[in-house]
Amino acid sequence: MMLPLLALLFIVLPVVELYLIVQVAQSVGVLETVGLLILIAVVGAWVVRFQGLGVLARMQQELNAGKVPTSLLDGVMILAAGALLVAPGFVTDVFGVLLLLPPTRALFRKALVRRYRNRVRSGVATRPGRFGRFGQVIVVEGRAGHRAPGAGEPGEPGHPPPEGPHELPRP
Repeated sequence: MMLPLLALLFIVLPVVELYLIVQVAQSVGVLETVGLLILIAVVGAWVVRFQGLGVLARMQQELNAGKVPTSLLDGVMILAAGALLVAPGFVTDVFGVLLLLPPTRALFRKALVRRYRNRVRSGVATRPGRFGRFGQVIVVEGRAGHRAPGAGEPGEPGHPPPEGPHELPRP
């Protein structure tokens, strides 16, 4: 699944973007097209900065109230919108603008949350504190280590010592 997505992202999208830029340049002129792309990047960066500061303020309010910062996903989407708007091209600009609009961002957020919940339910994604097929982090005598899936509990015969030199603070 990842290989076709990467091919689309790094091969097909740039070809489509170049085609559209050439078509627009033939219609309105090269300097006008370059100016339009620069204008979209500058205005997009300004809007991203403005909305990003709003999300940061909302996250700070949520943290001060002792709540989980649910606006963190909005911040990630605004950051992605900024990257899309600064990248030269009209297709990426459309997706960047869609991520900046609060109603469409809410739709993206809802879809992402639904997708993550489905992955957690199916066991593809892991819940906090678990590391799926990579095992679990264990703590033995103040040291953090890694335990492979299916490995015995610490102290059992044949159980390997924890890997990793990370000292944990002692109470």
